[in-house]
Amino acid sequence: MRLSRVITAVDAHAGGEPGRVITGGVLDVPGRTMFEKMQHLERHGDHLRRLMLREPRGYPALCCNVVLPTTDPRADAGFVIMEQTEYPPMSGSNTICVATVLIETGMVPAVEPLTRLTLEAPAGLIRIEAEVSGGKVTSVTFENVPAFAVHLDQEIEVPELGRVTVDVAYGGMFYVIADAERLGLELLPEQGGEIARVGAMIRAAAAAELPVAHPENPDIEGISIVQLSGPPVSRDADRRNAVVVMSGPLDWDRPATWTGAIDRSPCGTGTCAKMAVLHARGELALGRPFRHEGILGTVWTGTLVRETTVGGHSAVVPTLSGRAWITGLSQYVLDADDPFPEGFTVGDLWAGGSPAG
Repeated sequence: MRLSRVITAVDAHAGGEPGRVITGGVLDVPGRTMFEKMQHLERHGDHLRRLMLREPRGYPALCCNVVLPTTDPRADAGFVIMEQTEYPPMSGSNTICVATVLIETGMVPAVEPLTRLTLEAPAGLIRIEAEVSGGKVTSVTFENVPAFAVHLDQEIEVPELGRVTVDVAYGGMFYVIADAERLGLELLPEQGGEIARVGAMIRAAAAAELPVAHPENPDIEGISIVQLSGPPVSRDADRRNAVVVMSGPLDWDRPATWTGAIDRSPCGTGTCAKMAVLHARGELALGRPFRHEGILGTVWTGTLVRETTVGGHSAVVPTLSGRAWITGLSQYVLDADDPFPEGFTVGDLWAGGSPAG
């Protein structure tokens, strides 16, 4: 076997959502900030994302993170998040996975009972408190970047569904949020196919009808993702959600083929966006815990700790607590003769599948 690349990674999941963490094989990429490093990977190094997330090394629900040297002396490490169709500036489940991997593998010193560290995400500095016992991370709490609502009770026209009322909010990426009950959906795993199909249609319509951009960083633009919100199943939760991540490009001429993959976790940035909407409506006060349940029944707790402003928008600073588990230690290789050097997608699982990837 003649190898052209070897990548060392730690696989983990946070609340059920898989988050692969690349710890070796990528030295650094150009950029004065982590956001610029993210842009460099997107524009000049996207083969890494395709290699790690597409088949045969990946699958539609997988996320991946690259640990990089920080550009800010206040941070302990930096990381860039890679998802199936984009590079989000922030992700809660991936932050929890990265913090857990850094501590449990000794890449940052573990201090018991509480390890404090700061990560540089493309969205900004993320301060973390991790509860550690016997060398194992039992909980991760991070303070997110400010979250804010952009649209409340906005109507959009969705193929097959007609007029749908939605909210749009930023929690580290821009979310369109719709009520699942009004759509006749129960947020249960057995309804996953229909949830993903409906979510993809709402996201595409909202992205076309409701252009958005971050007021302090216009390069963060567009609605990335959809969140369907419903009543909780567990007594330990306030709401349940299903966040649908696109698994490929959408063919506007064939909306019936639109689909995506459901976030298996309660979704960290999605929880922050939902809390911003609730606060804007006067339904969630500062300091009140908000327990958000994912489609698997895992529950994360968010809290709004203070109010602020972002480019003229009223905003809130959220914290979120969750947990991750390491599932594997791997070396992924690319054989020089591999006919699929950037992986592939097939239409049975992937939107817009193509043998060429």
